[in-house]
Amino acid sequence: MPEIPDHLDYGLSVLFIGFNPSLLSGETGHHYANPRNNFYRILHRAGLTPRLYEASEDQDLLRLGYGFTNIVARPTRGIDDIDRSEYAEGRDILHAKLKEYRPKIACFVGKGVYTEYSKKTKVNWGFQPSPVIPEIHEFVAPSSSGLVRMPMEEIVGIYRQLAGYIAQNEE
Repeated sequence: MPEIPDHLDYGLSVLFIGFNPSLLSGETGHHYANPRNNFYRILHRAGLTPRLYEASEDQDLLRLGYGFTNIVARPTRGIDDIDRSEYAEGRDILHAKLKEYRPKIACFVGKGVYTEYSKKTKVNWGFQPSPVIPEIHEFVAPSSSGLVRMPMEEIVGIYRQLAGYIAQNEE
């Protein structure tokens, strides 16, 4: 199955970084395409988007200053289908993307994504005190997967912290 394209640009407010695309995302070519994934609902409810977007509109979020990539580009059924070598390679590729595009905030959609990238074993939700690339703010948010057991309001509340930071720091 082909990789889905990143949505990257210079000057992004936020680069959202997931584990890897789902099989449905691989089939459709759009990020967070599984209807059970709450990503676009979370963004809207947290105040990060002015309306509810569909996965088929993922490229339109570039106009809002939001980009998309993954630590592993290959679509899989789940993260259990990703091997250690893919994470190691993905970590290097992601680091290079961040160094080149320099988004203001790298938002890791899931603690596991961040721990794979940073090699840190214990992280909290929200902004991280010691970013891997010092000039880029790192924000760890819950996964938007429908499999996450955390209450939706708690997830949305964490993403609201990101929205509040963006609103306070717009130029």
